[in-house]
Amino acid sequence: MSITSSMPVLRGRGATVLSAVRGGLVLERPGEQVMIPFRAIARVHVEAREITVELSAPAGAEPSVHRIEDVGAAGAAAFADTVNVLLPAPVEDLDGGALVEVRTWTRTWLQRFRRTLGRVLLGCLGGVLALSVTNAVAGDGPTAVTGALFVAALGALAVGGIGLGAVCVVPWFHATRRRRHGVTVIAEQADGPGTYRYTDGTGIVRAFSHPSPAPSLQACYDPRDPSDVLVLQDRSSRLIDITLGACFLLVGLGGIVAVVGLVAMTILGRPLLQP
Repeated sequence: MSITSSMPVLRGRGATVLSAVRGGLVLERPGEQVMIPFRAIARVHVEAREITVELSAPAGAEPSVHRIEDVGAAGAAAFADTVNVLLPAPVEDLDGGALVEVRTWTRTWLQRFRRTLGRVLLGCLGGVLALSVTNAVAGDGPTAVTGALFVAALGALAVGGIGLGAVCVVPWFHATRRRRHGVTVIAEQADGPGTYRYTDGTGIVRAFSHPSPAPSLQACYDPRDPSDVLVLQDRSSRLIDITLGACFLLVGLGGIVAVVGLVAMTILGRPLLQP
């Protein structure tokens, strides 16, 4: 059994967890995972029920630290003693913060948008269903049910068109705004296809997943939240998105107008489908 596998796992305030893996430490916070290699650590020390991982820093620079509070005193002391024994010889003027990698699991803007859009579309489908029922109740004769089914089918297609259009157009506007106000970097492939790393303005190395085989790609992050990164598309892809999106939106909105018009005609006693 290796030394790291026998080391205690420290659990602290705010659901933070500090553990040791081969080659370094892993600090887990809600929505975030920090990978700290041993060669980036200057020392680990304990004070009362607080354990501090101090990173190496160039001469005269303030070292970065990672702290966990409210841990078990005995486990923290054993953890610190073992880690300090495993640390390699210090390297002069090494910036340990540049070796730390942060992986974020919180929802990005795009994920939040898709979730919100899904809820909006479900609400729209509920509205279409209500219009369909209204058409059936207001209708007269054997064509009432047929008219209601037609309204439901046309409304569902219109909502689908609006959804497809929003998926194309809204992220395009967001990407355009991000290009203007965000920070663009080159993200390099790491750990095989699908995983990329970039360094934010504070020197923290961050990792994200993206389904691309390219060795590098352009990414733009929000300076207020460097973990919210957006992979930039080329101009041709953006033109296709905005063109298709605009078409889907126009068709979808036209379908909604048609549905409302059909129901209104039925309520007024002039249904499109006459018995």
